[in-house]
Amino acid sequence: MIKKNVIITGASDGIGAAVARGLNKAEYNLYLVGRNKAKTAKVANEVDAPYFTADFSQLDQVRHLAELLQRTLGDQKIDILVNNAGGLFGTHALTNDGFERTIQVDYLAPFLLTQLLMPNFNSDQAVVLNTSSIAHQLFGHINLNDLNNSHKKYKGSKAYGDAKLANILFANELDRRFHKNGLSAVSFHPGMIRTNFANDKKSWMYRIYHTMLNKVVMQSAQEGGDTLRFFIEGTPGETWESGAYYNKRKKAKKVNPQVNDLTLQQQLWDKTEKLLQGYMQ
Repeated sequence: MIKKNVIITGASDGIGAAVARGLNKAEYNLYLVGRNKAKTAKVANEVDAPYFTADFSQLDQVRHLAELLQRTLGDQKIDILVNNAGGLFGTHALTNDGFERTIQVDYLAPFLLTQLLMPNFNSDQAVVLNTSSIAHQLFGHINLNDLNNSHKKYKGSKAYGDAKLANILFANELDRRFHKNGLSAVSFHPGMIRTNFANDKKSWMYRIYHTMLNKVVMQSAQEGGDTLRFFIEGTPGETWESGAYYNKRKKAKKVNPQVNDLTLQQQLWDKTEKLLQGYMQ
């Protein structure tokens, strides 16, 4: 059996770490990416996999990450890319790249990484998995003229909903543009998972993720990892549908209306390429 090469971002904790621990190492070569070196190294040592560190709030580090992955893989092809890294911030702030932190960490950086690695994808069958969230439906509404959410009434939940909505539109557009070339893409909500997510105390979501509510309303990281593993181990077109959005393991019946806006999908892609043009060359 030929082992598949799988890159997992956000692998230092939460569902990224859980799925890395749960995958059959006889079937997959894992390449783990995290922001925290110590945490990522710990998971990598447990599963005997190489690891890489990158802060997605700095796009130069994303470029460097892509170069390191390409150098490490050599002639080997990428079978599965898991865009799982993310974060939520309670206050508005721009990165050094000029983008609002949430949209950059959760959407722009994964978009850039995917584009940079695309020449290394397996041309027979490659998969891109985007971890999204039900927040896309609850809070998201993308304004192409204000992806930075720079208006005075900034809300962290709105910025997070926008980013997770963008993840879905990105996966859908990947499928539309490249499925005929052997690429499949899907986005999914893993459930409300107990992790170290939402560390910003100014975010209302901090009260859910870091209080007793955590144990009452949330699932374990292992359960979220099992959901992610369902997509990694599954077969596009059989186990799950490329270009679709899933709530856990079921194709979602209720989505943000913008999810089905094909024009918006194309426009967001084109807008993102322009914003990241200097980093993709």
